[in-house]
Amino acid sequence: MKILSWNVRGLGNPRTVWRLRHSLKLYNPQIVFFMETKIIKNQMERIRRRCGFQNGIDVDSNGSRGGLCLAWRDDVTISLRSFSKRHIDVIIEDTDEGNRWRFTGFYGSTYMQGRNESWDLLKNLRNAEELPWFVCGDFNEIMYGHEKRGGLPREERHMDAFRTLLTDCHLVDVGYIGNWFTWKRGNLPETNIQERLDRGVTNEDWLSLFLDAIIQHLPHSFSDHCPLLINKKREDNERPKRSFKFEAWWVLEESFAEEVRYIWDNSTGELVQKLEKVSIGLTRWASQIRRSRKIKKEMLTARLVELMNLIGMMKIWQNLLIRRSN
Repeated sequence: MKILSWNVRGLGNPRTVWRLRHSLKLYNPQIVFFMETKIIKNQMERIRRRCGFQNGIDVDSNGSRGGLCLAWRDDVTISLRSFSKRHIDVIIEDTDEGNRWRFTGFYGSTYMQGRNESWDLLKNLRNAEELPWFVCGDFNEIMYGHEKRGGLPREERHMDAFRTLLTDCHLVDVGYIGNWFTWKRGNLPETNIQERLDRGVTNEDWLSLFLDAIIQHLPHSFSDHCPLLINKKREDNERPKRSFKFEAWWVLEESFAEEVRYIWDNSTGELVQKLEKVSIGLTRWASQIRRSRKIKKEMLTARLVELMNLIGMMKIWQNLLIRRSN
């Protein structure tokens, strides 16, 4: 099964619809989630039927803003749970795999004053039902500073609020292959801004069901957002780029500062490239520490079992000696 998620930035232009149909034929998804259709649901219904999707849930735009659509092929079984201007939440009956899981198409607020309302919506959805859960869409926020290039730096408090939201909802970033960023604006170097605003996040239950799932950042087309193609089965040559996550315990390690200094001093390129190399190097360094701790834990556990067995034998001998003395 393949799912395509895309902030299309308006489908009122016939030429845009033609290019959309071409993209859908090229990638052949079974499920599509569109954001910012900027048209009323009757128009969206006609367009999705022309694209070969007879089944769908269409949400009206608010004038020239918003508008959502979730559509699926006849061979997919979907039941609606809830929808709003910001989301469409469904349950998917995966007959091929014999699984039942939730999919939520999510569109975060473009305005800072509406961001908390978006986050509260996702928290409420988290508490709705315990199922393997996959959330995908345009969150209009980044997790870390290196997910933006150009323009003013993102305020740390906004990124921290987004990370806290995902933690509270028990959601983790799935990772991706392809271009680092999903949104861009400005063609000149001095005005160009790029960010990773679109992503897929999931709970551990969903990851356990689809261990080979991969998200691909497809090339840009008519929108300033690139489409995201989610495939439950990964090709052998596809490896995802995991979102960098700084762990608080790293700074407690004696070798942390030395490791950062070593990676930075031996990295070349501009600031963004050097930061990317630091993130990769620290992730590898942390994996080595975890692996070392795991080995030590296994050794200590084995030693503890030996000691417990020895204590057990000593108690047996002690009981025998007491019986003989009696």
